[in-house]
Amino acid sequence: MSRRIAILGGTFDPVHLGHLAIAEDVRFALEAACVLFVPAAQQPFKTGAETAGAEHRLAMTQLATADNPGFGVSEIEVRRGGISYTVQTVAELRAQYPEDELFFIIGADAAADLHRWFEVERLLSLCSIVIVERPGYVLDTEALYTALPFARSRVRHVAGPGLRISATELRERLLKGHPVRYHLTPAVLQYIEQHKLYREPNSA
Repeated sequence: MSRRIAILGGTFDPVHLGHLAIAEDVRFALEAACVLFVPAAQQPFKTGAETAGAEHRLAMTQLATADNPGFGVSEIEVRRGGISYTVQTVAELRAQYPEDELFFIIGADAAADLHRWFEVERLLSLCSIVIVERPGYVLDTEALYTALPFARSRVRHVAGPGLRISATELRERLLKGHPVRYHLTPAVLQYIEQHKLYREPNSA
């Protein structure tokens, strides 16, 4: 029997309550069987405080999602290594779930550049796109569909939770010792403290 599976990719550096809230809203809106979190293997750039390696980010994502039976974590990009194109990841997941309907989750800001994505028409043949609204950002949907007419029938819109939590800001808060208790799950915060992540290089 065909199921709906949503895919949420990202660096998850660190994974936070905003990621989890978006995933749960999409799961509910689609009546999806599962939301798969796919941590990226390689950081495309560094901003602010020190970033965490792929194995740490994978472990934190597993901890953050462990108590929700509707969430799962895929290691395919971490195992593959390097920077992955979305179409590569979705093609591999399509092979793993041939009978299921796949949806790839992106923010409205990222959707504005969807027509520039690598092999985007092939991507849209493999999955539908779920665009989640971002606080303070209004997507020009007509411009999107003018640039990418094929997307019109392959896009769903979800309002999303509207939480303003940024991983970049979280890394800065952790670096400065500011409170992050209500931004992260307790398990993720404990992992960060145990492994001394997001500190200045060579700090004690």
